[in-house]
Amino acid sequence: MIERPDPSESFAHFQGYVSQAIGTDLRTAFDLASERVHHFASTIAPEREGYRYAEGKWTINEVVQHLNDTERILSYRALRFARKDTTELPGFEENDYVPAATVGRRRLRDLVAEHDLIRASTLALFASFDDEMLFHSGVANGKRITVRALGWSIAGHVMHHVEILDQRYR
Repeated sequence: MIERPDPSESFAHFQGYVSQAIGTDLRTAFDLASERVHHFASTIAPEREGYRYAEGKWTINEVVQHLNDTERILSYRALRFARKDTTELPGFEENDYVPAATVGRRRLRDLVAEHDLIRASTLALFASFDDEMLFHSGVANGKRITVRALGWSIAGHVMHHVEILDQRYR
C-alpha cells in the first residue's frame, strides 16, 4: 500500500494534484483516475474529439495527449529519483508539447488505449519500488519532490483534467 504523501514531500503546485487524487492507496487512486478517463471518453462522439471550448484552449484529444505526456514524464522522474539519481531534472513546457504532438490526426479511442498502456507501465514501476525508494526525492524544475508524491501527483493530475473536461467540454 502506498499511502498519500505528507505535504512536505512536494511543493504547492503538486500538492494541488495530490489533493485531487481519490483514495488512501496509490493503486486505488490510479484505478479511479483511469476509470474517469474511460467514462469521459465513452461519452464523446467522434465528431467532438476536436472540440475546444474557447479559442486557444486545447481540444479534447489534446487534453488526453497532455495526460499521456505528463504521466510519462512524471514516471521517468520517479524512476530517476528512486534510483538515487541526484541530477536536477528540467521542467517541460506543456504548451509546446501539445501542438508538437499533432493529435488532430489521431482518434480519442487510440489516445485512451495509449493511456492504458502508459498506466500499466506506471503501475508496474510503482509496484517495483520498495518503501525506502518511495521516500527518495529529487529536484525537477527547481523543486524537490519524493517518488511517492510523484505517483500521487500523476493520479491527481488526471482527475484535475478530467474534471475540466467534464465541466467545459460537454
